[in-house]
Amino acid sequence: MNPLTRAAAGRRVVLGHDWLTGMRGGERVLELHCEAFPEAPLAVLFGEPERVSAAIRNRPLVTSQMQRIPGLLRYYRYLLPLMPSASRTVRVPPGDLLLTTSHCVAKAFRKTPGMRHLCYCFTPMRYAWLFSREYLGPVRARLAEPLLAYLRHWDRKTSAGVDRFVAISHHVQDRISRFYGRESDVVYPTVDTDAFTPMPGVLRDGSYDLIVSALVPYKRVDLAVEAYRRLPGRTLKIVGAGTETAHLRALAGDNVELLGWRSDDEVRELYRNCSMLLFPGEEDFGIVPLEAMACGRPVVAFRRGGATETVAENVSGLFFDEQSVESLAEAIARAADATWNPGDIRAHAEKFGVRRFLAQMAECVERTLEQK
Repeated sequence: MNPLTRAAAGRRVVLGHDWLTGMRGGERVLELHCEAFPEAPLAVLFGEPERVSAAIRNRPLVTSQMQRIPGLLRYYRYLLPLMPSASRTVRVPPGDLLLTTSHCVAKAFRKTPGMRHLCYCFTPMRYAWLFSREYLGPVRARLAEPLLAYLRHWDRKTSAGVDRFVAISHHVQDRISRFYGRESDVVYPTVDTDAFTPMPGVLRDGSYDLIVSALVPYKRVDLAVEAYRRLPGRTLKIVGAGTETAHLRALAGDNVELLGWRSDDEVRELYRNCSMLLFPGEEDFGIVPLEAMACGRPVVAFRRGGATETVAENVSGLFFDEQSVESLAEAIARAADATWNPGDIRAHAEKFGVRRFLAQMAECVERTLEQK
C-alpha cells in the first residue's frame, strides 16, 4: 500500500490547492496526493480541470465564487486583491484531514470542526513578501505597497489556521519561520526518475544549452540571453512562455532560440540532448534541475535558494555567485570545459525519488493527526 494512503487509513481526507491552470511543479506534488487519496474531494480557488492530469480532475471539485468570472484564466493574476476574500467562499467538505499544497491561498481555506490541516508549503506568498519589484516593477511596487502590506498581514494571520507546515526546502523553511513565526518540517518534492532518464545507448555530447522555465521577470532568463551574446560559439534553446516572451525575443541573438511550451516527451528529449541546463533565478526549490540531472545532464545554477539543496557542486553541476551576465557567462564556460559523469549525475537525482517523498509525507500526516 502507498505509505501516504496507509498513514491516513480510515480517515476522511480533503485535498486543497491554490488553483488549476496547468501541470507545473506544484501540480506534480498535488498529483501524488491525489493518487494516494483517489476518493478525496479537492478544494481550489478556481480552475479548468481539463488542464490537469486525470488523477487530479477525476474527483469532486470545490471552488470559490471566482470560478463564476467569465474568462478568468486569461487575467487571474491581476485579481490577487480579490483572492483573500474569495478564499473564504471555498466550502471545505467535512473530514479528518485537510491536506493542502499552497504558495498563495490554499493554506487559508477554512477547515471544518474537528479537522486537522497539514500544509505542504511551496513558499509564503512571494508576491507580497519577496519579489514585488520583480513582479510589478519598481514604480508599481511602490504604489501597491498599501495592498502588499494588507496581503502580508492576511498571509501571516491565516497561517495560524494550519496545524502543521511542511516546507519544500530549508530555504522555504526559513521563510516560514521569518514570515509566519512557525516551525516546519522539510520534505523535498520528487522528480519522476522513471519518466526522466538518460538517453539509451552511448551518451553523446549535447549540441546546445537549455533553459526550461516560465518566462517571468524573477526567473532571470534575460541574464542567459544577454550572456549568449558573449558566447557566439554556443547555442541556447529556451522552453517556456510568459510575460517576458516579447522582451526576450527582442534581446536574443541568432544563437538563442525560444521554443514556447513543449510536451513532457519533447522536454525529456531536449534534456537528454543538451550540453547543460541553466537555472539563473532564485527559486523556492526548482524541479527542473532535477529533471535534467535525472537525464544525466549537468546544471549551472545561481548559488541561492533551492538549487543549493539539489545541485551537488562539481558532481551534478556548478554555481555562479552573482546574478550578472559576467558571472553566468564565466560559469557556462567552466561547465563546458569540465568533465561530467552522467551516471554520477543520475545517481544524485535518484536521491529525490517518489518513495522517499511518500514515506516522509506519511510521517508528517501521522504526526498531524496525532496532534492534540
